[in-house]
Amino acid sequence: MRHPKVLTTSLAATLGLGLAAALGVPTASAAAVDSAAAPTGYAAYAGSTEDAKATKAFHDAVMKSVAKKRAANPGAAAVTVVYSASSAPSFRTQIARSTQIWNSSVVNVRLVEGSNPDFRYYEGNDSRGSYASTDGHGNGYIFLDYRQNQQYNSTRVTAHETGHVLGLPDHYSGPCSELMSGGGPGTSCQNAQPNSQERARVDQLWRNGLATAFKSF
Repeated sequence: MRHPKVLTTSLAATLGLGLAAALGVPTASAAAVDSAAAPTGYAAYAGSTEDAKATKAFHDAVMKSVAKKRAANPGAAAVTVVYSASSAPSFRTQIARSTQIWNSSVVNVRLVEGSNPDFRYYEGNDSRGSYASTDGHGNGYIFLDYRQNQQYNSTRVTAHETGHVLGLPDHYSGPCSELMSGGGPGTSCQNAQPNSQERARVDQLWRNGLATAFKSF
């Protein structure tokens, strides 16, 4: 979760939950990974007026990655988005919960762990907090920050960042009942479920968006 700031570079976008948490060191069981261990070549992006544009860039990159692999079967009832959690072992439970939450909330897209992923989860320490990022070429990842996940509900953090994969922007001014309000409602907010508007928006994006992505290949 990060305070609004922006560092720009071409074809790069990073989205975060906002409000970086200044807590102590990670638990002893957590693998000691710092931000340098995350993929390089990505620009930092936190909430700003360009937030919606950055979210769309990340969502579009994931859709195009899916489209490349699914071109032979464009009529599938639901789009399968493949992820890898192998680089975020400390958060396997939260990742499983957040993907289950989304899979039970929407019908036009399904998140499945597997090989040849469309995006990956990473973990470590980063002063920017947790975020989702893409280089604009179909390569994406979600970075989960240890300190932030100690202060905020970790499943909410993970489900929020996964929401960016599905095309939802940050909306920090929203209530706790809104998943994409992220850290706005404060650390007491425990909700990890998208509300009805967020669910409907994801279904709309993946119902109409994949056909558009296929046209690029």
